[in-house]
Amino acid sequence: MGSFFANRWWIVFACACGLLVGAGSILVFSFGVFLKPVTEDLGLTRGQLSSALGVSAWCVAISCPVVGWLIDRYGTRRVMLPGILVFAAAVASFGLMPAQSMAAVFAIFCIAGFISGVQTPIPYAAVVSHWFDRERGIALGVATAGVGLGVALIPQLAAYLIGHFGWRNAYFGLAIAVLILAWAPVAIFVRDPVRDTASGRGLAGSADVLPGMEAKAALRTGNFWTLSIAFFLGVLAINGTIVHIVALLTDRGIPLQAATGTLSFAGIAIIVGRIICGWCLDRFWGPYVAACFFVLPMLGIALLGSGWGAPAPLIGAALCGAGIGAEIDLMAFFISRYFGLKAYGKVYGLMFMLFNIGTGLGPALSGRAFDMFHSYTQVFIVYEIALAITCVLLVRLGAYVYPPRPAAPAAMAQAA
Repeated sequence: MGSFFANRWWIVFACACGLLVGAGSILVFSFGVFLKPVTEDLGLTRGQLSSALGVSAWCVAISCPVVGWLIDRYGTRRVMLPGILVFAAAVASFGLMPAQSMAAVFAIFCIAGFISGVQTPIPYAAVVSHWFDRERGIALGVATAGVGLGVALIPQLAAYLIGHFGWRNAYFGLAIAVLILAWAPVAIFVRDPVRDTASGRGLAGSADVLPGMEAKAALRTGNFWTLSIAFFLGVLAINGTIVHIVALLTDRGIPLQAATGTLSFAGIAIIVGRIICGWCLDRFWGPYVAACFFVLPMLGIALLGSGWGAPAPLIGAALCGAGIGAEIDLMAFFISRYFGLKAYGKVYGLMFMLFNIGTGLGPALSGRAFDMFHSYTQVFIVYEIALAITCVLLVRLGAYVYPPRPAAPAAMAQAA
C-alpha cells in the first residue's frame, strides 16, 4: 500500500463511512421513519413494533461481548469484513416481514439484532484506539461522527425510498447502502496495527501485553459500573426521545418530510457534538466534558415536550443529537483511559451490552407510554431525571488510570 493510503487517518475515514450505515443509523434512527407505514401495513401498534426494536437492541447487547472477544482474538479486519456482509443481508430481511404475525416480526428483529453487533462502534473504536494515543479523542470523535452523518442522511434516504418504492423495497435499498458505504471502505482502508519487530512494540503498546487490565479485573472496579449505569441512563433517555421525534411531530400535524428533516438536524448535531467532544477530551478532564454534554439533551427534551412551534423542535432535536453524539465518543475514550487497551474489545463489548439494553428500552418505554397516555409528556419527565443522575455519576469519576503517554512512539509517528 502506498504511503498516501498508509496514513492512519484513512482508517478514521473508513470507520466514519462504516458507522454512517451502522446498526444505530439503520435500525434505530431510521426506525421512526418506518414506524407509521410499517404498523399501518402490518396491523401493529406503535408499542408492539417499538417493543420489537427493544428486543432487537437486547440481542445486539448479547452479541457485543462476543464481538469484543473476537476482535481481541482475531483483529478487527478479520471480524468486520464477513460481519458487514451478513449485516447487509439482515437489513434486507426486514423487507420480508409478514402482516399479522408478531412472532415472525420479533424473530426477524432478534436475528438482525444479534448480527448487528459487528456494526456497532465496538470494532471501529477498537481499531482507532489502537492506532491513536495523544490524538485519540479527536480521532474517535471524527470516526464516530459517521453515526451522526447517518442520522442526518439515512432517515432522509429511507423516507425517499418509502415514498417512491414502498417500505419493503426501502429496506432492500438500505442493505445495498451498507455494502457500498461500509464493506467497501473497510476492505480498502482498515487494517490492524503491525508490530515493530525490532523493538517488540506495537503501535499502541507492547507486543505481548498492551497497557491495561483484564476484563475480569475491569468488572470488579467501581468505575466500570459507574460508567455503565451512567451511559445506560443517558442512552435510555436520549434514544427514547430521538426515535419518536418523527412520530411526535407528525402527530402535531407536521408533514413527514419536515419531521424527518428535524431528525436530520439532530444528525448534524451528532456530528458536531462528537467532533467538539473529541477535541475537548484531548484537552480537558473527561468527566467534566461528559457532564456538560449530558446537560444539553435535558434542555432538548424540555423543548420537545413543551409543544412550542418552530424553531423549538429543531433546537430540541439538535440538543438531543449533541448529547447522543458525545455519548459513544465518551464511552470509547473512557474505556481506553480507565481500563487500557489490553482487553479493550471485551470491556467495550460488556459495557456496550448494557448500553444497548438502554438503547432498546428507551424507544419501547416511549411507545408504551404513548399507547397508555396518548402523550410523551410523562415519559419525558422520567428521562429528565435519568439524565440528571447521569451527570452526577460522571463527575464522581477519579483520575485516569491510563493517561496519554508523554510522547508518541516512533512507530506511531511514522504511521502518521
